[in-house]
Amino acid sequence: MKATAAQLLVRYLERRGVRHVFGLCGHTNIAVLSAMAGSSVRFVNVRHEQVAAHAADGYARVTGRASVVLTHLGPGLTNAATGVANAALDCIPMVVIAGDVPSHYYGKHPHQEVNLHADGAQFEIYRPFVKRAWRVERAALLPEIMEKAFLLAESGQPGPVLVDVPMDVFSQELDPALFDRLDHNARELRRPSISPATAREIVAALGQARRPVIYAGGGVIGARASGELQAFVDHMGIPVAHSLMGKGVLPDDHPLVLGMSGFWGTALVNQACLAADQMLALGTRFKEADSSSWYPGYTFNIPPTRLMHIDIEPSEIGRNYPTAVGAVADLKEALAVLVEVAREMYPGGRRDEATIRQIAEARREFAARNAAMQRSDAFPMMPERILAEVRDLLPRDAIITTDVGWNKNGVGQQFPVYTPGSVLTPGGYATMGFGPPAAIGAKLARPDAVVVSMVGDGGFGQNPAALATAVAEGLPITWIVMNNNAFGTIAGLQQAHFGTTYGTVFPAPSGDWSDIKPDYAQIARAYGCEGVRLQSAGELRPALERALQSGRPFVIDVPMKNNPTPTTGHWNILDIYSPGKQISHVATP
Repeated sequence: MKATAAQLLVRYLERRGVRHVFGLCGHTNIAVLSAMAGSSVRFVNVRHEQVAAHAADGYARVTGRASVVLTHLGPGLTNAATGVANAALDCIPMVVIAGDVPSHYYGKHPHQEVNLHADGAQFEIYRPFVKRAWRVERAALLPEIMEKAFLLAESGQPGPVLVDVPMDVFSQELDPALFDRLDHNARELRRPSISPATAREIVAALGQARRPVIYAGGGVIGARASGELQAFVDHMGIPVAHSLMGKGVLPDDHPLVLGMSGFWGTALVNQACLAADQMLALGTRFKEADSSSWYPGYTFNIPPTRLMHIDIEPSEIGRNYPTAVGAVADLKEALAVLVEVAREMYPGGRRDEATIRQIAEARREFAARNAAMQRSDAFPMMPERILAEVRDLLPRDAIITTDVGWNKNGVGQQFPVYTPGSVLTPGGYATMGFGPPAAIGAKLARPDAVVVSMVGDGGFGQNPAALATAVAEGLPITWIVMNNNAFGTIAGLQQAHFGTTYGTVFPAPSGDWSDIKPDYAQIARAYGCEGVRLQSAGELRPALERALQSGRPFVIDVPMKNNPTPTTGHWNILDIYSPGKQISHVATP
């Protein structure tokens, strides 16, 4: 018996194991929503499409599988674009299904059609950042396109794809056999590895090096390869530095973890990378902030450091640094081979006690320098104390989402993460507003996990409507708003170079923190969450304890001093703003 394309699409999602679809209704997609109403797939309703995309992003990071976004045409699709682009730059698998104008009305300018340069061209908007954008011209093509979409999103270097469907296609009847035949396809493709010969070359180079370093990126976490990496590191005794997206690739208390490199990296990490004679890079793009704008002498000197690089995407190898050995492979598969070969070549393993002692001493020194800030009773609070108290109260496997600013850079630098994949941060696109909705996706993916969003007031103000979805879904998430009443990182940068904070700091008429607007605790209560605005530093710990025990969505508005995140790296914008001068980003308003 025939059914509509929308009904068969929902059945297909069920068979693929899709449990949640994130989105917002519109006249072009309600046929799909109606089909979903009687299915096992739960529609997660949002108040803005950017919330849907970020929530789906967080969901995919936790599950490791492609999430699904359903959106309306025109403004619905463009509202979601920021979140989809964020997923693209962080290599997060996602399938976006968008309604479009009726196919028989292309070019007539029906309601909300995008056609300034071509008829029915809305799907072109996503071309710069999705792996592929399809427009479904005939209903009979939908099954094949959906199958290709999921495989492409999850294969190779993961990322979002777009399936654009004219609304009349959703309503056309199809023979179910067109979808049924897809059940014979493999749902997951076999992934490439490295040869034993390549593995022996890499292991030999590392084993003979005087100062080897492993540099791990987010690709290791995306490949679910942290266990294999730890086995390799433990056997070979090689220290590990990581990018921002590689945060948590190994537990931060592992004796061989150096930490995050680059502009916001510590001296230990940057100096270890500079001094390396052999470096094995795994699943990283060597992005600007992680590499101190690629300036030699700050984070990497490649060459003379000899670089070996393994990545699933060929274009990442040699993109920013000359590569002596490049291998295209899945990191989980490749590291399994490296572990096996390392055990053959070095049966007793290797251990570098001097490096372990050096790392331990650097950690003690960093903690000592931070101790006064972490214990400070100053109010507004010191950001170091906020991070320290949150870390102290959370379990090791709590999932943290960050946003942009102190919460992201500070977490990357000085917030220990102990479970791989438990910190979700907007890396490549650095999208303000990511953290609050990403926490929704994370909690839906892992209902058993403690989920806390560390977010600035600027980022929280972008998407407060995420709270409505959290209440509707009954999700006990805690949002900690690190509120410096400014776009703090940019305010400090502007003050340092231009002597003003014009356009970067919000009004504070009375200068009293209790009078700052908006009051995010009141906004939280209006949405149906619990909300508290702190009046002293000593209130944070009991407020967080209460939030974690409440079983409800909970917002803690924490007035915070706009201290800069300390750094030992470099950022090229400093030279652009103040050429020939030694001016940093650290001036505060």
